[in-house]
Amino acid sequence: MHVSYKDSGVNIEEGGRAVARYRELAAGTGNASVLSGIGGFAGMISLKDSLAMEEPVLVSGADGVGTKLDIAFKMGVYDTVGIDCVAMCVNDILCHGAKPLFFLDYLACGKLDAEIAAQLVNGAAAACRETGAVLLGGETAEMPGFYDDGKYDIAGFAVGIADRKKLVDGRLIQEGDALIGIASSGVHSNGFSLIRTVLPNLEEDFCGAPIGRVLLEPTRLYVKPVLGLMEQVQVRGMAHITGGGWYENIPRMFAVPMDGVIQFSSRSWEIPRIFARLACAIADSTETSVEAGMNLINADEPLRRSMFNTFNMGIGFALAIAESDCSRSIAYLEHCGYPAWKLGRISAPAGAGGELRFV
Repeated sequence: MHVSYKDSGVNIEEGGRAVARYRELAAGTGNASVLSGIGGFAGMISLKDSLAMEEPVLVSGADGVGTKLDIAFKMGVYDTVGIDCVAMCVNDILCHGAKPLFFLDYLACGKLDAEIAAQLVNGAAAACRETGAVLLGGETAEMPGFYDDGKYDIAGFAVGIADRKKLVDGRLIQEGDALIGIASSGVHSNGFSLIRTVLPNLEEDFCGAPIGRVLLEPTRLYVKPVLGLMEQVQVRGMAHITGGGWYENIPRMFAVPMDGVIQFSSRSWEIPRIFARLACAIADSTETSVEAGMNLINADEPLRRSMFNTFNMGIGFALAIAESDCSRSIAYLEHCGYPAWKLGRISAPAGAGGELRFV
């Protein structure tokens, strides 16, 4: 009698069922440029339609969902983190003006459940459809003894394209430019190691819903409205507010990170209530109301700085635009269904040294 692969914890048949589901889900993201389907050794896509660009440049980004996955597993909700995975990648390459072409994912687990895996990939497929990307392929790795049963990890990468002369790299940012912020859908996919520490009860009622479900609201996809805006005005710099919050990400929109001085006001927009609840939890306050949390954010400078250095605080994407284009840019974004606000301005030109100031 011999020991089979299945005896060691790897179920090839379950993997086949998962791939069959992936193939169905990916089919809805395809277009005429796709030359291969799910299940081959590699994905292929034609760049013929992109050759009209003067100098096409491929732009790529890779990311994962992080410990937000732990909340998804505990809540039994799997599709939203698939959206997160795509969003984290396509929003990053968008910062340079790239239109996503395709996305590939990597799914790892201890024991594969084809239905759960399909739910994860279903979220990724939905995000690809929304952003115009093709779910071109991926990998599912079953690694018994390495991952606990019931635990999955998902990561991926996106490849986009832009004309070199239209790349956004921050070199055109000028003193006096406006800083515009676009609303996040919630916490997005960063800061969850801290969140899981301070909010262990995922069934806690928060505004009529379990707080765990509120925390799983997927990362907003900014691709379509921002690419549309770029056809209307000159966008001079962009930042995706992810790990490191405002203090690490907004300065990255400059050609040289932390090169320039940015002034902004947290009174420009309404900070979402979930961050008020987090403020109370981080401060270990007995008060848990939204009002108490907002008071903490406004009054406790070290707490406020820490939160703006960890979370998006309600602004998921930021743009530097000429002051003269500010009003119509905000109007356009809001017409697309993306609330936006003028957050502040570039108060000193590039080369003046890096600083992000509350005013």
